[in-house]
Order: sequence, then C-alpha cells, then structure tokens
Amino acid sequence: MSRARTLSRDVEATLVPQGRPITLESGTTILIGQALGGSFTGTTDLGHMVRIEGRDADAIDEEPPATSIATGGEVKSVRDLVWERLKTCYDPEIPVDIVDLGLVYSCDVSDLPEGEHKVTIRFTLTAPGCGMSEYLREDVRRKAASVPGVKEVDVQLVLDPPWNPSLMSDAARLQLGFM
Repeated sequence: MSRARTLSRDVEATLVPQGRPITLESGTTILIGQALGGSFTGTTDLGHMVRIEGRDADAIDEEPPATSIATGGEVKSVRDLVWERLKTCYDPEIPVDIVDLGLVYSCDVSDLPEGEHKVTIRFTLTAPGCGMSEYLREDVRRKAASVPGVKEVDVQLVLDPPWNPSLMSDAARLQLGFM
C-alpha cells in the first residue's frame, strides 16, 4: 500500500541500490512503498529509490516504524535477542528481513569482563556488487549493539559461500513467490 508524502524539511537519505547518501530537499514528494525495520523506502518524484531513516519520520508526516522487541516477560539469551533484532534489518528492495532471506550465516556471542558480551555476525548479500552493503552492515551493527549487555559488535561481510534462493526460509519463499 503505497502512500505519497511531501517532505516538510530537508532530509539525508540513502540512494538505493547505490548506497550513496543523498539530500532530499523540502517539498520533494516521496511515494512510500515500504516501512520496515525502522526505516522507509520509497521513490522520489524524480524516480529515485531512497531509504529514509525512522528518525526523519516527522519530515514525511509518519510515525517511526516500530523496532522494539516484546519478550512478554520471557527471559531470553543475548544471542536470541540479537537474532530477533536482526529480523528488523531489511534490504530496501526486498520486503523480507535479512534472517528469513538467509543472508545471516552466523551470530556468535562471547563473554567479556563484567558480564558484557561481544557479538560477531557473518552475513552476505543477495548480489556481490550490492551498493547497499555498507548500509546493511551498519544497520546490522547498530541493531545488534542495541541489545542490552552487548558492548562490542563485529560485523563481517562474507561472499563465500555465495547466497542463493535456497537459503531463504519457507515464509520468505512464499512471500516472494518462490513457492
């Protein structure tokens, strides 16, 4: 369900799929097509696909998309919480999270002094030349670092083994029409 929004102020965004920063000027119209993982992806009136961070939601008269994780009082491990946060990371061109896409190869948690943790995440891309690689790496790092008790995050982009559609969850295959 796309909706048109006009920027009420200048906004720093990311050009998709190039991954380059772009300044969108006040008055620019954006057709919002996706609001997932704390950000918005849409197309400008000039035809550029862009990603706008949730912190700029007010500029497009939107509420920031929810990224909090409800545990329902259940005690979860740091590793489980990090995996849940990773499910709020989205490729801006695909409406499926990177975990269900099969892009996250591993998430390891090691203990640090004073009860804190280091998280090491290995992930890949759907295409090796993806211009959004640094954007996705930072999104993964930031969301993993937001888990209580996580002090350090090491995000490693790996291209071997290469990603292929068989790595997707059944839910992702169904959503994207692969089943």
